[in-house]
This record gives sequence, C-alpha cells and structure tokens, in this order.
Amino acid sequence: MSDAGKKPKTDKGAKTEKGPKGGNPIEKAKAEAKADKKAKKGADKAAGAAVVVGEAEKDPNYVPRMKQRYLEVIRPALMKEFGYKNGLQVPKINKIVLNIGAGEGSQDTKKIQAAQNDLTAIAGQKAVITRAKKAISTFKITAGRPVGVKVTLRQDRMYEFLDRLVTMALPRQRDFRGLNGKSFDGRGNYALGLKEHIIFVEIDYDRTETVWGMDIIINTSAKTDDEAKALLKGFQFPFTN
Repeated sequence: MSDAGKKPKTDKGAKTEKGPKGGNPIEKAKAEAKADKKAKKGADKAAGAAVVVGEAEKDPNYVPRMKQRYLEVIRPALMKEFGYKNGLQVPKINKIVLNIGAGEGSQDTKKIQAAQNDLTAIAGQKAVITRAKKAISTFKITAGRPVGVKVTLRQDRMYEFLDRLVTMALPRQRDFRGLNGKSFDGRGNYALGLKEHIIFVEIDYDRTETVWGMDIIINTSAKTDDEAKALLKGFQFPFTN
C-alpha cells in the first residue's frame, strides 16, 4: 500500500501535563490553571525570600555612628589615658537594659500592653512582660501578675539606641541640666532614671494615655567606676559631676 493511502499516525499515549488522557479541553484548562497557580506560589515565595535577603544585604558595611566613634575615637583615647597595653583591655559597653515598671498593669492588661508597645517602639526590639515572683498583698499583686516590661539591647541596636538617647532624648527633658556622674554601682555599671518615656521621638504624645517612668541600665566591661565614666564620657554623656 502506498503512503498516500495510509492514515497519519497519531500519538495515542500523548497526555497534557497533569491532565487526563484524550486531551479533554475542560480538564486541560483545569490542569493548566493548577500549574499556573503552583508556579505563581513558588515565584511569590522566592520573591519573599529575596526581599529578606535583600534587606539583610542592603548595606553589609553599615556601622552605627556610636560604634564607629568607639572604634576610632574612644578606644584610642582610653588606651592613652589609662595606659592599656592591649586593645582587649579597653572597657566597652556589653548591653543596655531598658525597663518600665507598670504596676498598674496588674489590674489593667491594656496598660501593660500599651507599655510593651511603647518600649518596643523605643528600643526597636520586642519588649517582654515581667511578672511578679511572689504575692504582695499591700499592692494587691499576686504571683505571676504582670508588673512591667523590659528589653535587653546588644550589638548594633545597642549603639543605635545610645545615639538616640544622647543626641535626641535627653535634651528633650524638661529643665535638663545633665546626668548624675555618681550613679555607678562600683563595678562599672551605670543606672539612669527617666521620669517620662515620651521624651523619645518614637512616642506620639497625642496618642499616649499613660506617661511611664523608665530605667536604663548600661552594663560595661570596666573594672572601676572611673574607667566606666571615662567610657561614657566618650559617648558624650552630659555628666554634671
């Protein structure tokens, strides 16, 4: 039989991707839609990962201003002043602990939540709720009740907070005349108390229902108070004595 008389061959086993045999138009359209949805989901996931990586790699050479000041100005000055022979002997700030005592929060959970949100905005890091370890009947506090919020800052966030504290927050205090230079604990740690947390620019005064007091503890590796004070002076702490 000549080729002209033969029927053209067809691929009987041909199937659409993830579709039924025989190429049903409706089922084929469903399969294509499902494949497109899966592909889009994968692309969105990859794009999301790229955004996170992009933020992390946005500026790998970024160094906080206060950290750069410590490395280039403060550390050499302290080595010269105290005669350190090794750069590792030079005191540095290990961490900064921020604390808001919100005793009213034991009776009103909304207030403790507001204090947590405010401290998180100030620190740029999630604040945690502190709870009473034992019951105090005088203050109507039971064990496990929330009594405040705190956050511990280290590394770059610590230096960034220090910069905002010295250059913007402290000068906004009413009748501010400087810091007490004797508030050291004898082991190189400095404690600072603020009457109003609204001095930080991150807090919107018009939307704040309660003005909280705030404690700031600066932990350093200094062995003496004199070394710690010289370190903080390098960070432009306005000590009055």
